[in-house]
Amino acid sequence: MNEEANRCLLCKNARCSAACPVRTAVPELMKLYREGRYEEAGRILFDNNPLSAITSQVCDWKKFCYGHCILNAKKVPVRWYEIEQELSMAYILKAEIETEPENGKRIAIIGGGPAGITAAIMLREKGYSIDLFDENPRLGGVLRYGIPAFRLDRKHIDAYERIFLESGIAFHGDIRISSSDSELLPVSPISDGKMKDGQDGDYGICGRVTFESLREDYDAVFISSGAGVPRKLDVPGEEGNPNVLYALDYLREPATYRLGRKVIVIGGGNVTMDASRTANREGHDTWIYYRKTIENMPANSDEIEQARKEGVKFELFQVPVAVKEKTIVMRDCENVVREDGRVSTRMIEGSDHEVDYDTLIIAISANVDYGFFGESTPVSDEKGMPAVNSDQSLTFDDDKKCKVFVAGDFLLGPKTVVEAVASAKTAADNIDNQLRKS
Repeated sequence: MNEEANRCLLCKNARCSAACPVRTAVPELMKLYREGRYEEAGRILFDNNPLSAITSQVCDWKKFCYGHCILNAKKVPVRWYEIEQELSMAYILKAEIETEPENGKRIAIIGGGPAGITAAIMLREKGYSIDLFDENPRLGGVLRYGIPAFRLDRKHIDAYERIFLESGIAFHGDIRISSSDSELLPVSPISDGKMKDGQDGDYGICGRVTFESLREDYDAVFISSGAGVPRKLDVPGEEGNPNVLYALDYLREPATYRLGRKVIVIGGGNVTMDASRTANREGHDTWIYYRKTIENMPANSDEIEQARKEGVKFELFQVPVAVKEKTIVMRDCENVVREDGRVSTRMIEGSDHEVDYDTLIIAISANVDYGFFGESTPVSDEKGMPAVNSDQSLTFDDDKKCKVFVAGDFLLGPKTVVEAVASAKTAADNIDNQLRKS
């Protein structure tokens, strides 16, 4: 890899760094790498981006660093992400965090995905007591329960559980944040790598915690719950069809589903690629149907190429208009140039045709669940969504001192892991600034 590092021009105004959502100092790190100072480089990466070991594996490099390298002009951009992988994946397995003295203030974090992990580590380093709540039994969110293991080695996610344990960050798994007081049970943090429900040796669901109680018991609340509610096609025959799955559900436990011979996946994003590649690897005849071109797909271009190489088949300019028990009704689409010169896609009337399938997997995005607020409802914007202030906080019409901050999908909608990390870094700084004043 030294040969690749030596190609870097160490730009003073590095375009790769400017394009990175977390502003990774690529030239500085390249210099350290060339000098063999791997441990130091790994530490700098971790301090800037606690999830560097993750983002370096799943990031859309062509959209960010790799795609903005100045050597793109000669079509030989430097593969910085490979060097970042080497440094970060080795460092995270032994990483430790140094914490400032306890400051006596407590922060509750809702959501154990990329944004929640990032904020927990950064705020713990500043001396805050952290309780992180997640509805899954283990830490990681989409990293563990959405991205397949062939794309993201689980040992790198497991490393964050060790970091939490060693640094005193309390992870409460199998906890659903509720809007009511019903079915509330006592909770206890992670212990010996497993979740306990208050009784030694008993593992499993701990219960529910109300959002209202978090605002009463903590100095700040940080919401980073991901976009976990699958979007539906909203076409006739979809609802209640036993042969229709949603990608987010399928990717949690693919081995538990019997998909049959032919699988059709609807969508064009990274989740579409993950679901289709997983089904294909399980031995199913897998097809992706998308309403535009390959170039229009929002998925990472490398993931699209991998799917094609692995045998996933693509059907383009197709949109579903109805679902039957074993067939889906598709309608042809076409691109048209509008008067302003922009290209749009429209359906072609009279082109409906049926396509056989055994299982239909829908992967057309997801929404955030806002249903846990209960009586503590934040002020809404003109679209009826929680209004977010410039410091990423929410406003409530009450006199509670506890401020609530948001990041990740809750703030951005479904975005990339590195963008979730960037938003969490900003929110963590804002929380720290706010609490130091109080």
